[in-house]
Amino acid sequence: MARKIKYEDYRNIGIAAHIDAGKTTTTERVLFFSGKIHKIGEVHEGTSVTDWMDQEKERGITITAAAISTGWKGKYINLIDTPGHVDFTIEVERSMRVLDGVIICLCSVGGVQPQTKTVWRQADRYKVPRIVFVNKMDRQGADFFSVVNQLQKDVRVNARPLQYPIGAEDQFTGVADLLEKKTYIHKDEIGSDIEITDGFPADIADECAVLRTELVESIAENDDDMMNKYLEEGEDAFTVEELKDGLHNAVAKLQVIPVLCGSAFKNKGVQKLLDAVVDYLPNPLEVEAIKGLDLNDNEIVRECDDEKPMAALAFKVMTDPFVGRLTFIRMYSGVIESGSYVYNATRGNKERVSRLIKLQSDDREEIPEIRAGDICAVVGFKDTTTGDTICAEKNQVILESLHIPEPVISVAIEPATKVDQEKLSSGLHKLAEEDPTFRVKVDHETGQTIISGMGELHLEILVDRLKREFQVEATVGKPQVAYRESIRKPATVDMKYAKQSGGRGQYGHVVIDFEPAPIGKQEDGEEYPPLIFINKIVGGIIPKEYIPAVEKGIKEAMAGGVLAGYEVLGIQATLKHGSYHDVDSNEMAFGIAGSMALKEGVAKASPAILEPVMKVDIEVPEEFMGDVIGDISARRGRIDKMETDKGLSQVATVVPLANMFGYATDIRNKTKGQGTFTMEFLAYEEVPANVAEEIKTGKQKATA
Repeated sequence: MARKIKYEDYRNIGIAAHIDAGKTTTTERVLFFSGKIHKIGEVHEGTSVTDWMDQEKERGITITAAAISTGWKGKYINLIDTPGHVDFTIEVERSMRVLDGVIICLCSVGGVQPQTKTVWRQADRYKVPRIVFVNKMDRQGADFFSVVNQLQKDVRVNARPLQYPIGAEDQFTGVADLLEKKTYIHKDEIGSDIEITDGFPADIADECAVLRTELVESIAENDDDMMNKYLEEGEDAFTVEELKDGLHNAVAKLQVIPVLCGSAFKNKGVQKLLDAVVDYLPNPLEVEAIKGLDLNDNEIVRECDDEKPMAALAFKVMTDPFVGRLTFIRMYSGVIESGSYVYNATRGNKERVSRLIKLQSDDREEIPEIRAGDICAVVGFKDTTTGDTICAEKNQVILESLHIPEPVISVAIEPATKVDQEKLSSGLHKLAEEDPTFRVKVDHETGQTIISGMGELHLEILVDRLKREFQVEATVGKPQVAYRESIRKPATVDMKYAKQSGGRGQYGHVVIDFEPAPIGKQEDGEEYPPLIFINKIVGGIIPKEYIPAVEKGIKEAMAGGVLAGYEVLGIQATLKHGSYHDVDSNEMAFGIAGSMALKEGVAKASPAILEPVMKVDIEVPEEFMGDVIGDISARRGRIDKMETDKGLSQVATVVPLANMFGYATDIRNKTKGQGTFTMEFLAYEEVPANVAEEIKTGKQKATA
C-alpha cells in the first residue's frame, strides 16, 4: 500500500511545562483551531479533551500523557499533552523519548519555574528540538521579555523572541511577527477574527526592528552561506521564506529556541503557535536517526524509511476499559500491519498485532497499518512493556530505551476482605505494567504488600484508581521512606562456605575486596549501578562458570540489606581470590559464599543508612518567608537559594523526604493558601546517627 502521508508532513510534538502553566488549555485551543473539536472544553470545568480520567477532571491537573492527532496547513500532527506535576515525571520522560519536537509552555508571570528546568533537562537528554510559548499574557504582572531573559540567563539557551506582544495583562490584543513584519490583532473573544496588517505598530517599531536584526543574526550564524550573504547585503538580503527555512534548520539542530507569546485561555496567539509548529519544528527525517544494538552488540542506525527493516519502541502501556491493554508505539522504520506478528527483541518473544488504533485522547480510530515516523497504539500485545523494542525477527535490533527514575516513597496496602485480595493483585499488576515508576513487592518478613512511587500524590492517585477502575477496597498504611544502606570504607572478606552432610557436599571459597562506589546520578543523568562487580580471578583459581553465581549472590544479599533490611547501594566488589573443590563446588555454593561475603563485608566496612533527600522549590508571598524558612529548618532542611521579585519569594531547599509528608497541607496553612511548592528526588545522603538508630529500632519493632 502506498504511503498516504509524506514523512515531511509529520510533526510528532508534545506540550510540556511546570504545573499550571496552561499546557492542557493550550492543547484544547490547538485542537479547536485546527478543527479537531468544535467546542472548547476547560480544565477548571473538567471538560478538556485530553484530561479524560476522573481523577484529572476532579483535581484540574494532568496525570497521564494523552495522545491525540490533528492537522494544520496540510501537516499531520501527533500531539502529546504531558503532566506538569513532578510525581508524574515518567509521563514526560517517555513522551520526550519518542517526540521530534516539543512546545515548552511558560507562564508570563511565573516564567522559568522549577519544573520547567526538569522538563528542559528531559528534552536535552533526548535532544528534542523545542519552541517556547509564553502563555497567560492576559494575567496581571505578565512580562514577556522578563521570561525571555530568564531563558537566556537561567537556562542558558539561545532564546530569541519571534514575536513582540501588543499590550499586556487585560490590554493584550495580539502579536507582531518579527520575521514576517506583520501585526496580528484579535478582534473577537473566540479568537477567529484576526486583523492582519503589514509592518509594526509605530510605538514599538524601533524595538521590533532591533529584535528582528538580532533574530536574523542568530539564524544566519548557523549557516555559512546565510552568514556570508548577511555580511555582504544585510538582513534585507533574505526573503521571509529563506529566513523561515533558516530558522527551521537552526531549531532542528538545537541552535536557536524561538519564543512566542499568547493567552490560550483568551484564545489569542494559538494559530500563530500552530504556524510555528509547522514552520519550525522538524519532521521525522530531520531529527537524528535512532540508534540501537544488533545481536552481536554492534551499533545499528534505524533511519526513518518504510523500506528499511521494521523497528518501533513501546513507550507507554495503559489499560482501556473498552478495548483492554493498549501499547503505544513510535515507528522508526518499516511498516506494521494490523493482524500481523512482530518480534519483541527486548523479551525475545513474538507478539500479535490484533488491531492498530489512532489515539484521539479517549476516543479510538482503527487504522490498517502504521508506517515509519508515526505514533499509534496496538491492541493485542501481552508481554510488551515500557521501553521494549518491537522489530522484525529476521532483522533484530534493540533500540535505546528510556531513563526510568527510582521510586522514593512506599506504603503498605491491604485488601479490606478476602474477595478483594485477588482483585487487588490483578489491579496492582495492571497499574505496574502501565507505570514503570510504580513498584509492587511483598515484604517477606511482615507478609505485607508494599507499593512504591514518586510521591504522595502519585500513590494517592493509584490507590484511587484501584478503587474506581478495579473495584478494590483497600486500606493504606502511613507512607514509608525508601531508605538505603551503604558503606563508608573498604574491607576485605575471606569467606569459605563448606557444608558436608553425607554424600556430595557444598564448597565455595571467595576473597573479595569491598569498597564504596559512587551513588546517585552521573553527568549524563543516568543512575550509577548499585553494584560494580570486578572479576580479577586468573589462572582458573575459581572456574569461570562459578563467577556469575558469586555476583548473583552478592546482589541477592544487597537486596535484603544488612543493617535494617534496606537495599544496599554504592558497592564495588572485586573478586580477587578463592578456591574450589572438584566434587563439592557448584554455582549454588559460590552464590551462598558471595551472599555471606557481602553481609560480612558491609558489617566490617563502617555501614551507614542513607535517606532520600528532595529538591524542594517553594514559591510564597514575601510576608510569609520567615515562617516558611523556620519550618524548613525544623524539617532538617537546608536553604540553597532565596530570591524575591515583585513581592513573591522563591526558595530553593534540600529536605529529607521523611520530613516532607503532609507538607502540602502545612504550607497552605502557613501562607493562607498562597504558597506552592514542587518536590523531586535529588540524591541519597547519610542520616544522622540518632535518626539511624530510630530507623533500626523501628524496623526491628515492625518485624518483631
